[in-house]
Amino acid sequence: MAAAPTASAPRDLPVGPISREVASTLVPATVFFAGQVASVQLRNTGGARLPGGFVLAGLVDTSGYSSSVQERYQAYLLLDTPARFAGKLLQPGAYGCGMVGDQFLVLDLSSQLLFSVPSSRDAAIARPTPLQVLAGGSPGEYRLYFGRHYVPFAAAAANGTR
Repeated sequence: MAAAPTASAPRDLPVGPISREVASTLVPATVFFAGQVASVQLRNTGGARLPGGFVLAGLVDTSGYSSSVQERYQAYLLLDTPARFAGKLLQPGAYGCGMVGDQFLVLDLSSQLLFSVPSSRDAAIARPTPLQVLAGGSPGEYRLYFGRHYVPFAAAAANGTR
């Protein structure tokens, strides 16, 4: 039985969704957002290895934040390659994100809204979890799930095209 890949060799991972166990070794245990440090719920992490790098996400403990921030900021999003979320380009960096109603929000580190896009609901998903990344409906597409709601994402070329 082969050993599971670890963070010591992340570039050796194949393109595609990565397991929660591997994602939890790549996501930091604490993150900075809106002037505070919060713990990441490593059991609720996910990601995908894209041709140019990674998209990683993890739910955060937002108990120290104001209710207006808690409503919008539910997860930390890390990219080391450009990606498009429901068609919106997101450059490499660290961001806050969350689902509010049927909208997926992406926030900069000062908690300012960068964009929002409609999410979809997957009634057929067998085992919804608080956060996970699964393969999408077409090759090279992935879905970032918050329970049954998801937003599709895919790699974007360095010049912003796909």
